[in-house]
Amino acid sequence: MHRRTALSVSAALLVAAPLLSACSGEPRPGTAAVVGGERITTSALQAQVNDVRAAQNRSGQAAAELIASTPHLERQRLDAILQSRIIDKMADTAGLTATQKEIEDERKTYADENGGNAQFEALLLQKGAMAPGQVDRFLRDRVLLTELTAKYGAGKLEEPARAAVKALRIEVNPRYGAWDAKEIKLGNGETPWITQRTRPEQPPAGA
Repeated sequence: MHRRTALSVSAALLVAAPLLSACSGEPRPGTAAVVGGERITTSALQAQVNDVRAAQNRSGQAAAELIASTPHLERQRLDAILQSRIIDKMADTAGLTATQKEIEDERKTYADENGGNAQFEALLLQKGAMAPGQVDRFLRDRVLLTELTAKYGAGKLEEPARAAVKALRIEVNPRYGAWDAKEIKLGNGETPWITQRTRPEQPPAGA
């Protein structure tokens, strides 16, 4: 297995990609979204938001700035959940999985490249509005995207992504925005759709 080159968390792995439009029906009260027939409840979404806010509030002098920089945190976290579900569907269709060891190895790589685990988690909180307890999901996505890219080829995830979105029939509560049929994200969201690419050669964050 080839070793991916270093990535500072500040250099996002996120790039826009076209998508197939999903359903635009309105989920029932108490539902933030419906993905593949499964409800994402507003309470589950709020729990993620609360975890991020708690982590931001533990950031000392940076707390106010971090909170002010994420005024649409509910939408941002819901969008992240939806992206992960799309990746899961793509991986399931392709017969791919992410083992706990692979996730742990991915964490170690990022931690080594970004000044340690605490610094890595702090960067994800700052750049991606992720609480420490949400980092493993981020790492799982990285592992699966690497495997998907190895299977389909670099820059060739659009078609499996389209198939996944169509199969999932995503519906979003209008309270959180509209599902963008052009970029596979919530309208006005901060996170475009994700595709994996080779990590560019660059020094670790802060270098």
